[in-house]
Amino acid sequence: MTPRHARRLIPAATALLAVSLPLALHHPAHAAADRIRLGSAADVSRTTWNGPAFTMNGAGGVVTASMSRAVDAIRGGTGSLDVVVLAGSAPTSGSKTPECDTIMTVTGVNSCTTWTLTAASDGNNSQVNTDIRNAEFVYFAGGDQCRYAAWKGTALEASVESVVAKGGGSGGGSAGHHINSPVVYDACNGSVTSTQALANPYDRAISFTTGMFQWANYGGVINDSHFVTRDRMGRTMAFVARAVKDGLTTGGAAWGVGVEEGGGSLFIDRNGLGTQYGKDAYVVLGDHQPEQAVDRKPLTYSNFKIWRLTPGTTFDFKNRPTCGYYLRSVTNGTPDANLYNGTPVTNCSPQSGGSTLAESEPNDTRDQANDATALSAPATITGGMKSTSDRDYFKTTLGSGQTASLNCAVPDAYDADVYWLDSAGSTLTRSVNDGAGTDESLTFTRTATGTGTYYVDVEAYSGSGSSPYSCTLSKS
Repeated sequence: MTPRHARRLIPAATALLAVSLPLALHHPAHAAADRIRLGSAADVSRTTWNGPAFTMNGAGGVVTASMSRAVDAIRGGTGSLDVVVLAGSAPTSGSKTPECDTIMTVTGVNSCTTWTLTAASDGNNSQVNTDIRNAEFVYFAGGDQCRYAAWKGTALEASVESVVAKGGGSGGGSAGHHINSPVVYDACNGSVTSTQALANPYDRAISFTTGMFQWANYGGVINDSHFVTRDRMGRTMAFVARAVKDGLTTGGAAWGVGVEEGGGSLFIDRNGLGTQYGKDAYVVLGDHQPEQAVDRKPLTYSNFKIWRLTPGTTFDFKNRPTCGYYLRSVTNGTPDANLYNGTPVTNCSPQSGGSTLAESEPNDTRDQANDATALSAPATITGGMKSTSDRDYFKTTLGSGQTASLNCAVPDAYDADVYWLDSAGSTLTRSVNDGAGTDESLTFTRTATGTGTYYVDVEAYSGSGSSPYSCTLSKS
């Protein structure tokens, strides 16, 4: 292969010619960093910008609609800005600057500079970092995110962070999407499929880089790309379970953000509000410890909460929703059917001061009951009737004279009944309305002195499915 040579900018108005520089001026151990600039030779000079703004793309190419949105957000609708594209390898055919070719068609772009960097040491190249710091948006091209992860700790990392800090933006597609999340599936040991990841969530090919880019409002996230086409929901579930189990995120929860290829792009504004463009994206939440996530054993994890973002819909990453998701589980490496679509829960948002608990299997007996005693009222408890014999138990307490009210929304997939049990398991009251999708409700008042322990028992009467029920528990 002919070595790549660094490109020196020759002043001109638009597309510029390239000039070779001696390799000794750059990195003699590998092909030199390669620079091609389109547009104006002079950078924009401006003191304030209105970002940050981000684009998270399912494939490597720039999505014009979301890129235009980002450019307008950063420049506040006036003036123009400069963009730098970072690539870990040159295109194998066609234009040498495919991302910049598209970016230069966007209104408000002054210039676009493509840097092809082939070694970790390129992250300390002074001209690379000068260009980045003078830019207002950095776009990571598709390719190999392991090369990008190798820039952790170099000057390049700090330069990209400075762009975002001044009100600019960052983004990328495919590998460039991966590198923009705080937990990066780096693929440094090779790629992994959903089947492989679910069969062993500690497969050697699953490795992570953390602590590189930590964008505001985007904490606890692991990005994934080419999502539906390459059937990557399963591996994202494994990534999320690993992140929770290994403490890669805080608060006992991790979030996967998978974006589809073919024009899928998630734009995120400075307030953390995401808007989906082109094709679907999915947000996958794991908010409890996995039932089984160990090396050489298949994953078991109950009730991932999944939001499907169709084009035009939004997701608030700053104030993350507690409703609108559907539930899917993985049992001994086998995921539920229909991972990419489900009936959203619509009544699960807790009232002011409340909190939410999703069931964690096994919870089929009182001894295995999920503990809801610490939830602030009114509390929301959710789960699914995964078989016709499924029973879900939740434990709570009541004080003397206190009344509990339980209202359960049941999906159309099955008929479920609810029981209020004392500490010995005896039924004190129940709600057993007939019909799939028929809601249930009950009340109970404790008349004894002191505090007593009680159990909510949700049972499948007929039918089953992973569609979630949602029960609101109030105390007065």
